[in-house]
Amino acid sequence: MDVLLLVKAAVMGVVEGLTEFLPISSTGHLILAGSLLGFDDAKAKVFDIAIQTGAIFAVILVYWQKIRATLVALPTERQAQRFALNVLIGFFPAVVLGLLFGKAIKAHLFTPVVVATTFIIGGFIILWAERRSPAATRVESVDDMTPLDALKVGLVQCLAMVPGTSRSGATIIGGMLLGLSRKAATDYSFFLAMPTLIGAGAYSLYKERALLSMADLPMFAVGLVFSFISAWLCVRWLLRYISSHSFVPFAYYRIVFGVIVLVTSWTGWVRWVDG
Repeated sequence: MDVLLLVKAAVMGVVEGLTEFLPISSTGHLILAGSLLGFDDAKAKVFDIAIQTGAIFAVILVYWQKIRATLVALPTERQAQRFALNVLIGFFPAVVLGLLFGKAIKAHLFTPVVVATTFIIGGFIILWAERRSPAATRVESVDDMTPLDALKVGLVQCLAMVPGTSRSGATIIGGMLLGLSRKAATDYSFFLAMPTLIGAGAYSLYKERALLSMADLPMFAVGLVFSFISAWLCVRWLLRYISSHSFVPFAYYRIVFGVIVLVTSWTGWVRWVDG
């Protein structure tokens, strides 16, 4: 057993768990961490996507009461049915556009300039969103969302197909700009992540199954466990944080990180190219 490889898997799991649900792009951080660790071959790219499942299990645990109540009430209660339908509606655009354009995006948009630009633009969008009047908020809870609200946020989520955008950032900030409260946008982002990331992980494992063997199982297991633990801590912290804080610090972090992407690419320290 390669202990160094397991240590790298643990580090990558922690990076995934800490960045997946914050509006700072887990993809960009995984690329940077993977390059610095020498963990960036084709198998590592499958690993990066697969360990998202560990982070999702953490979200399921945090929101288990809501999930369980919805499943129990689903056959009879209209509100539960509407909530489940809204999650499916929000998930649908990512499936369609991902299948249509995913390969082209990976081939043409995974460049340092694109990653850095989306980081920096995303930072300024967060600053703009946080400066909007609270009167613009019209949806206080995920249970108050309409199918049209869900579709709009689902379409915004598709922007995260562009590297550096951040799925959580797109859905949370996009939801706020569309009239959701900070809490409603964050909650819906987490619920929308469940089918989106589980689907992406399963699809990636199936598509790249020829690269994998049973010998890789310990590496994936370690990554999943550390992703789960760090994501659980991060999600619980974020839900407390948003009750009394804005996302402004993340905006400045994105802008600084965008500059780091450009510097590390220009110096050759990090290979910011997919493939």
